[in-house]
Amino acid sequence: MARRSRARETALQLLYRQDLNPAGNLESAGEFIEERLEDQALRDFCWNLFTGALEWRNVIDTRIEEVAANWSLRRMAPTDRNVLRLGAYELLYTDTPNRVVIDESLELAKKFGNAQSSQFVNGILDQLMPTLTDESPDAPTQAM
Repeated sequence: MARRSRARETALQLLYRQDLNPAGNLESAGEFIEERLEDQALRDFCWNLFTGALEWRNVIDTRIEEVAANWSLRRMAPTDRNVLRLGAYELLYTDTPNRVVIDESLELAKKFGNAQSSQFVNGILDQLMPTLTDESPDAPTQAM
């Protein structure tokens, strides 16, 4: 597994955990990252993805629901919902190439979701991409 892929996987696991247990603390998230990633640069990358997706969650959720015809976030499988949040954050607020974000998100959906997850995630993130080129996000782009 590629190094950044492992960091994204860890960030997804943290987002999933936070989604199902909103009272969880960030200190335990840091410990979780340290247990799974040896390289400090990867830890920082993972932490930025996780905390960035949490910080911009309301904006991200709104954009996802705008393009997810007939789907509310509550109806989505928790894994799919959090893969979408992670992918949307990386599309909106980082300089990672769009195609890399889509490919990485699809791999996460295949690994952690059900048989239809990757198609679902692909459809939503593909619809977000044209919107992103027309609008600038509310926050500065972070280098990842």
